[in-house]
Amino acid sequence: MNGQPLTILHVEDNTDHAQLIARSLQKNRVANVIRHVLDGEEALDYLFLRGEYATLEVAPRPQIILLDLRLPKVDGLEVLRTIKTTDALLPIPVVILTSSEAEKDVARAYEYHANSYLVKPVGFDKFSEMMEQLGFYWLAWNRYPWSLDVAEPAPSRQY
Repeated sequence: MNGQPLTILHVEDNTDHAQLIARSLQKNRVANVIRHVLDGEEALDYLFLRGEYATLEVAPRPQIILLDLRLPKVDGLEVLRTIKTTDALLPIPVVILTSSEAEKDVARAYEYHANSYLVKPVGFDKFSEMMEQLGFYWLAWNRYPWSLDVAEPAPSRQY
């Protein structure tokens, strides 16, 4: 993507997991800007430019979203559903990154159009390996159909 860093929105309520992911991406030289938010409501505020995230300078459009499912305030599946029913946000790849292996969570995530569903491995080495592969696939090898200058989100589609 023109050698410019991509913005990653990481939605994770566990700060230890968030730091581990950030360190893993940095260790593997996936040079990107990581914006971390702690709950689903804050993620939606970020994406819809509300409250403290009212401008694109403060909340630049992410080119990928790493989304945990078990979040306070607004559940990760509801955040995913909202993203994938908003025209301006729809093209942004959403990677579910969670500890849940429940089949109902996997099925619901894909029903809501998740781009990928990854279960966090327990061991540090496996986790680091997964983050390296995730970084290379989504942030280095994958090509996107839009520029980095993504406009503000449009209102949600109604079904």
